Amino acid sequence: MTRSRSDSLLLPLDTGKPDFAAERRLMRDGIPHIVGIDEAGRGPLAGPVVAAAVILDPERIPDGLDDSKRLTARKREELFDIILKTALASGIASVAAPSIDATDILKAALEAMRRATCGLSILPGHALIDGRDVPRGLPCPGTAVIKGDQRSVSIAAASILAKVSRDRMMAQAGRHYPVYGLETHAGYGTAFHRSAMQTHGPVVGLHRFSFAPLKNRDI
Repeated sequence: MTRSRSDSLLLPLDTGKPDFAAERRLMRDGIPHIVGIDEAGRGPLAGPVVAAAVILDPERIPDGLDDSKRLTARKREELFDIILKTALASGIASVAAPSIDATDILKAALEAMRRATCGLSILPGHALIDGRDVPRGLPCPGTAVIKGDQRSVSIAAASILAKVSRDRMMAQAGRHYPVYGLETHAGYGTAFHRSAMQTHGPVVGLHRFSFAPLKNRDI
């Protein structure tokens, strides 16, 4: 995976909030419809990895956009609805645990990003992707941006859509498999979750068997 453009096009990272500076620089170069891309769920022991792609309307950028990890659950939910209402286009996609096990979590995350972007109703002119890698198969050139969800509001918006979507998926899974407490920890390796796996065993299709402790059968 290679960057097609240096992330130096962004302003230096500071302790402030993400902004629209990188998008405006690209737009001044004649590139329309800048899409921000991010994912949620690389680290959990269960559930899918979920990605989102967002093309914000430059005239209707929601207030309060930030890295989803720096927002409360209530604020993420609030912004989720606002983003969907105001964005020019958005896409959400997931890759399930069996596919993560069949490849690896990085490949699965990049594939989810690709699917989310290819599902947009508007063809993007350039993609800003959180992290170090540009997914193969995007419909436009892309730039990998380290800590992008803290630097670009488009990536921050995508991080919110991905996080809220995944949390909702895990809450639904929790209703099907109540002994694991998925609605509280979203599949991460908490002491409660690990104890539940020891007691009840893992669920095929839900748990990631390529992740420790399942990979080492240390449960």
